[in-house]
Amino acid sequence: MWTDDVPGLIRCWAAGYALSRDLPPPDEEPWGLRLDVGLPHQRARHVLPDADEVTVRKVARHIEDAGEPCVWIKTGLPNATVAALLGPDWTPNDPGYLMSTPVRSREPAPPPPAGYTAVQGSQHGVTRIRLLTPDGTEAASGQVALGRGATVAVVDRIETHPDHRRRGLGSVVVRTLTAAAASAGAGHAGLSASPEGRALYTALGWRFLGPFGSFIHRAL
Repeated sequence: MWTDDVPGLIRCWAAGYALSRDLPPPDEEPWGLRLDVGLPHQRARHVLPDADEVTVRKVARHIEDAGEPCVWIKTGLPNATVAALLGPDWTPNDPGYLMSTPVRSREPAPPPPAGYTAVQGSQHGVTRIRLLTPDGTEAASGQVALGRGATVAVVDRIETHPDHRRRGLGSVVVRTLTAAAASAGAGHAGLSASPEGRALYTALGWRFLGPFGSFIHRAL
């Protein structure tokens, strides 16, 4: 079953994340993929689809020898497992969870709740939806990326403003994005969920595939 292919989904996630965040496509490395992010707190990410003890130690040593701060390692291993392989210059990020769902082309996008307006647009393989209040304030938003020829869409940047939570807005955003992904030709969608977001995706029928955490070298 496709959703059991965790390394494959991680590779799809890296490509979709780069597209969603307007980054260069991932570079192939002997141990996996490198994403050049270019932010002060996150200069690059090393994504390890097939992480094991030897691979994690090798990548960490490579980063340490380069001396760069704010370079991340992201793996499908539990944070506790990775922490035991790293030195004191590494800081764990919040736990992440790799999740996936099939998408169905016949499933329509849901209407926004009363009092909200949906604004949706697509550009360069990325579809974004915003739910706005009557005065134009953004209450919730999210986006989904599907590269040319890809069949796995990556859902990203799902956010609901604290003043508008527990009103079903997150559900509307995610379901609208998966409907858009299906219409664009995707068969599955994947994402990296936060601890808070995991409950939402589980309620919507997404499947948890495993941990997807990250560590930062010499975090600022």
